[in-house]
Amino acid sequence: MRLTINVDCTPEEARAFFGMPDVSPLNDMVVEEMTRRAKENIDTLADPERFMAQMMAMGGKGLEQFQSMMGAAMAGAASGASKKK
Repeated sequence: MRLTINVDCTPEEARAFFGMPDVSPLNDMVVEEMTRRAKENIDTLADPERFMAQMMAMGGKGLEQFQSMMGAAMAGAASGASKKK
């Protein structure tokens, strides 16, 4: 015997039903902070030469962080592409 139940609810209703916390205020705070930092550093982010100079000024650690960020982005893109197949 097979039984199918469809529940029509919003993500907020589902979180409340399962007792999960509402993290939207935290998410809003993080997005605001990231936006503020991006606006402060827009000149550096838009100019690859200045961006790499800033990375090099931080020493090898900055370059390692940049490489790991790019590697994570590529891995995420690759896993997303494999899921679509």
